[in-house]
Amino acid sequence: MSTARLVVSELRLLARDPFTLTFVLAFPVVTMLIIGGAFGSQPDEVFPVDPTQWYVAAYLTVVIAATGLVMLPVHIAAYRERGVLRRLTASGFSRWSFAVAELVVGLVAVAVGGVVLLAVALPVYGVPAVEDPLRVVGALLAASVAFVALGVLLGTLLPSARAAQAVGLLLFFPSFLLGGGGPPPAAMSSALQRVAEWLPLGVANQAIRDPWLGLGEAGPQLLATALLAVVALGLAARRSTL
Repeated sequence: MSTARLVVSELRLLARDPFTLTFVLAFPVVTMLIIGGAFGSQPDEVFPVDPTQWYVAAYLTVVIAATGLVMLPVHIAAYRERGVLRRLTASGFSRWSFAVAELVVGLVAVAVGGVVLLAVALPVYGVPAVEDPLRVVGALLAASVAFVALGVLLGTLLPSARAAQAVGLLLFFPSFLLGGGGPPPAAMSSALQRVAEWLPLGVANQAIRDPWLGLGEAGPQLLATALLAVVALGLAARRSTL
């Protein structure tokens, strides 16, 4: 019951946070519209499918990364900095209930951001048909849990909201540019391709995008994303109870 109250309270606070609304909802949409229209709509040697469809599928992971690497760490670190977590504990809320509430709030933010992204993309570029729904749904869930759990972990480790914002943005933008939001792998140098292949966001993006667009099953990437989700959840749970 206490966790449910925290979830409702946190959702209300985040709905009034301009940083959250801008970075999680507006940034992926605006960037997707710009870069999606920059490469035309014809497949070529760089894009195996319509470039607009490529980026519509890829930018769901940008929403996930914005939530997990920037929104949640800043939000939780600000709470720690202002002593909110100590006051919650003194009021009878357990530390694990706050962590669970933040996980739920993060997943809700990902869901809302994804729906907004697809709703905007539909009349502009269209939404590509999902070739393998089970794998896509599984990859979306695994990636969302993995990055939301990472966000909770970072928020509990970093000492202030300013530090969380700096670290989060430092992690987000290289991941964003190389892991799905920037140029396709075929347009990168071999060195950048190797980096992109090992980035968690790049792995998650391939696990979602390939079965969605019929480019392959991406089984190893799905397995790696699920493993990351398990590890991140374990570390976040351990850290939240300290």
